[in-house]
Amino acid sequence: MPSPLRLRLQHAVRPFRSASRTARVLVTVGLLITIVFGVAAFLAPTFYRYDGEQYRVEQPDGSFEQLPRLAPPSAEHPLGTTRDRYDVLARIIDGGRLALAVVLFSTLIAMLIGVPLGLLSGYRGGKLDRVLVTVMDAVYVFPPLLLAIIVAFLLQAYFAPGVPSAAAAVGVVYIPQYFRVVRNHTLSVKQEPYVEAARSLGAKERTVISRYVLFNVIQSVPVIFTLNAADAVLTLASLGFLGYGVQPPTPEWGYDISQAIIDITSGVWWTALWPGVAIVTLVTALTLVGEGLNDVINPLLRARGAAGAKLDAAADGEDLGEPANVDPLSPGTEDGSGPGLAGRGFRS
Repeated sequence: MPSPLRLRLQHAVRPFRSASRTARVLVTVGLLITIVFGVAAFLAPTFYRYDGEQYRVEQPDGSFEQLPRLAPPSAEHPLGTTRDRYDVLARIIDGGRLALAVVLFSTLIAMLIGVPLGLLSGYRGGKLDRVLVTVMDAVYVFPPLLLAIIVAFLLQAYFAPGVPSAAAAVGVVYIPQYFRVVRNHTLSVKQEPYVEAARSLGAKERTVISRYVLFNVIQSVPVIFTLNAADAVLTLASLGFLGYGVQPPTPEWGYDISQAIIDITSGVWWTALWPGVAIVTLVTALTLVGEGLNDVINPLLRARGAAGAKLDAAADGEDLGEPANVDPLSPGTEDGSGPGLAGRGFRS
């Protein structure tokens, strides 16, 4: 007999196996690109000779030699150097580590606040629900970037700027999304018979929420997590571009693009191109994971995918259990067993 852990793993993997090939490809490709970014961000600094804040190199005699300014891509500097003598590849690597850290912390902050509040609000209802919905709606209607700028400005004014402040500024933007989705699912799940039975048997509220409600509303959280992670990369880059992110000389893709704008007019293309490519690639990868997970987790989309496959098979002339060469206007037999419309219960 399979162990409980094995049964849980089989149950968790089953939707992925039954999903369409397109959904599996989206998840796989997105995860591979994201893993490449993670490996490069955390392991490449041990092999690459420069780091993102280094503008000079120590010589064997103990002296220091500055890196060249605006050097084009070469064997020594594969992606060139910046106006401030930083190696572009090193800035991309260190900026990726910062982006992944901020994305992880910000989405965790939003999830750890939004999910419990959504559960509590949807399950209890009443005055608490009205207050929380009003507050979350007020936060939700704010333009995300403007809200992130305000939070970042306040955190930098009262706390030291850095990764925690940037993560908190980005994370506040996504709390209402977790809250709204979890609350709406909780409103429907709490009316299910098994929840009513647990309450009638005297189960505590905490037990009902954690054991019977949470695991039935948590399925949509991974999709929100990945899509918010993609959006968080853009929000962090926007904050850095506007000067409200982490402070220089810390490598950050948005800040590097803002500093490279003046280089474009001089024909220096590499200082702005590669940070932009990094942002687009990572955002695309995380979006692919989110869209693929949505197709895998959402049973309605899986059903539509299966129905679409059957329709495609019918269009190709495959046998779906019905005669392929039946004249729909044939009369059929009187007992309803014939092949035409009359044989299917229709009478003229």
